[in-house]
This record gives sequence, structure tokens and C-alpha cells, in this order.
Amino acid sequence: MDPNAKLPETQEGTVLFNLDPIILKHHWEVDYLHSYAQDSPFFAGLSEKKLLGSKCTACSCVYATPRAHCMECGSPTEWHELPPEGRIHTFTTCFFGGEAFLAETPFTLILVEFEGADTLFLSRLAGVPEEEIRIGLPVRARFLRNSKFKPTDVYFVAMDGAQND
Repeated sequence: MDPNAKLPETQEGTVLFNLDPIILKHHWEVDYLHSYAQDSPFFAGLSEKKLLGSKCTACSCVYATPRAHCMECGSPTEWHELPPEGRIHTFTTCFFGGEAFLAETPFTLILVEFEGADTLFLSRLAGVPEEEIRIGLPVRARFLRNSKFKPTDVYFVAMDGAQND
């Protein structure tokens, strides 16, 4: 062992944002493969301009957000196409968002209720001025033209004439 051995150093420094506690910037990037597994039909449906929920094979409970087993009775579910129209159950305006949503901030998230579904669906609302958003507003699903196979491939808009009802 060489007691005088040294690791090579560069002149590159570290960006320090705070001293107590120490906060510094560190760039990190990774690519990974991700499987939607049993939820794959939901994302394939979005690419085909369809909203797929699930329906219990025993008690017929309909879930707007799909699941493999019924939360009421535990039985398996099957895929069930939801209508493209619904109503706003509740909403919130987000003034902060992750990197993917910075260009859209502020944006509105809504919980959509569908006729015949027992649960709600979380999505974004587009094209409606904040002062015109209300509970019960009729909305229609819209889909990105080029699917990214992500939950954000679907969003909602007010149905024609619904804003002024």
C-alpha cells in the first residue's frame, strides 16, 4: 500500500444552496423499464380513445379507476368501458406541480362521476376559466392524439354550452 497515494481531482466545484443543513444540487438521471402488468388494457384503451374501468363479476360494482378485485366483495373484476361523458364531483386548482406540469401551472384537477359507475376518476380539466368551474359541470373526455401510454393521455373539457348553464 502506498501511503502517499492520491485520487485525481478536478477544478469542478459543488453548488451549495445552504450550510445548515447542507443542501447541494446533484444531477441524477436513469432510464428504466416499467410494466403496467394487469393494468395494461387501461393504457391500451387510452391509446384507442376509450376509458376502461372494471366491473365486479359477482356484485356488479363498477370502478372508474380499474382494479383486479372488487373492494366490496373481493371477487375478480372484468374490463368495463366507461362513457366518455360525466360530471365534476369536486375539483381543485393546483398552483404547484411536478416538472411534467410546470408549463400548465396553474391547472385544475377534477374527480369525474360517470353514470353507472360507483367510484370517481381523477383527471385534469382543460379550457374552462376558473370562475366557471363548478360541481356538477358536464364534462367530456378528450385524448392526446399521440398516446404516451400514461394516465395524462386523457383529460376533460366542458361539454358544449355547459359552462353557461
